[in-house]
This record gives sequence, structure tokens and C-alpha cells, in this order.
Amino acid sequence: MLTKILGYIEKGKQQGAKLLAGGKRVGNKGFYIEPTVFADVTDDMIIAREEIFGPVQSILKFDTLEEVIDRANDTEYGLAAGIFTTNLNTALQFSKHSEAGTVWVNNYLTMGPQAPFGGFKNSGVHRENGSDCLEAYMEVKTVTIALPKKI
Repeated sequence: MLTKILGYIEKGKQQGAKLLAGGKRVGNKGFYIEPTVFADVTDDMIIAREEIFGPVQSILKFDTLEEVIDRANDTEYGLAAGIFTTNLNTALQFSKHSEAGTVWVNNYLTMGPQAPFGGFKNSGVHRENGSDCLEAYMEVKTVTIALPKKI
């Protein structure tokens, strides 16, 4: 993963994103990478399109909520999404229209064992946690039996 994440960071720089912070391995023991922040990221860059699963943040500018939702959904992934806003209607519209298995509003990575977690699209096919996670271990079966009438 270290090599893969460092590769994403290099690709971000090569594609023209502006590295604002981090971007390097920490020390030579372990597998640590500095928290990394990119600006001037565009939708077509690999760092905006892939699930990196490392300390890499891409900053993309937007004008409208509709634009944000369309751009966020224009991906083959949908593990999670988050929004920070003081407008409840904005939060509800973003949550409703985001194609993500989890949507966080005014927080991020808040999870508990009772809350189902899993993604949409290529980010997963099942749920972890909560009663929904049991579905992966169960099969639904219908049995129909014609019983004789009791006389």
C-alpha cells in the first residue's frame, strides 16, 4: 500500500495538481506517509477518481450543490461521502442524492457497531455492522405446501 499511495501522489503531481502539504514517506521504518493535501485538482485526475485509502486529500472547487452531487456521483465508486454545512436542506439534499453507502454530515468517519457500513457501485456489495451484515450469511427461501383439508 505504501508504494501504491506514493504512486498516487506522484501521479497527482504529474497531472498538474498543486501539492500543498506532505507527499513523502515518514522515516524508513514502518509504512507511514505524511498527511498530503492537493489543490487545483480537476475531475479527470486519478487522485480525484480513485479510492486511495491513504492520507491524501484533494481539494476541488465548486459553485452549486447540484454540481457537487453530479461530480461526486460521476465515479464507479461509492463507499462514503461527507458534507459540512449549516444548512439542513443542503445536508438533506446531498444525503438523498449522493450515491454512497454512508453519508456523514458535519462529521467524518463516525461509526458504531449498530450502524450498517458498506458502499454502492464498485465499493462493495454487502454491509458490515448492524443487522444488515447478517444478510450475507442468509438465504431467503419460500416453501409452499398444499395441505389436505381437515374433515
